[in-house]
Amino acid sequence: NNRISEHILSNLSEVGIKNHLVKRINMREQLVKLVDIIPIEFIVRNIATGSLTKRLGIEEGTVLERPLIEYCLKDDKLGDPIISREHILTFNWLNVMQLDWIDENLSRLNDFLLGMFRGVGIKLVDFKVEFGFTHESEKNQIILADEISPDTCRLWDTLTDKKLDKDRFRKDLGDLIPAYTEVAKRLGILHEQSNVSAVNVTQLSSVKRKKK
Repeated sequence: NNRISEHILSNLSEVGIKNHLVKRINMREQLVKLVDIIPIEFIVRNIATGSLTKRLGIEEGTVLERPLIEYCLKDDKLGDPIISREHILTFNWLNVMQLDWIDENLSRLNDFLLGMFRGVGIKLVDFKVEFGFTHESEKNQIILADEISPDTCRLWDTLTDKKLDKDRFRKDLGDLIPAYTEVAKRLGILHEQSNVSAVNVTQLSSVKRKKK
């Protein structure tokens, strides 16, 4: 995840999408900019699955006519409830200009990720990201402040629809590591000397099956 996120965030910086990554320190750590996280999770959906199919009865795997942006309040105690644009503006979590700016950058981000993954035979089904306010200048600036990896994206193989993301854990489809390693290899970013098998797999059992 660290290597995949570093690769994606570095490429995003090159196309003008500012984010919190400063540099990867080692295989498990990154140095990132300090931000005040906006208490909203931004979800972009290209294909119907997960909670969308349950809430609205949409058939699993339905390709959406256009990307769907959803907002969830970041509150584990409340179960990260879905909220509307009006909620965000009414409770002053963001103003109109800030929210419009984020929506525009979500569209740019989605277009970039769709192309990146399509080029290596992967469908970008959906993804979740967060944004935050930086402290780099007197005027607070919003930047992308989240990892982008198989933990935060739904990724399906283009030909087989095999799941290459955290749904393998959520749905008991098998070990995460081979799927995540496959994503890294397709992106051409996994060093041969990386000892992926050394990860303590038992730690995965403590990961929450978070709804998205």
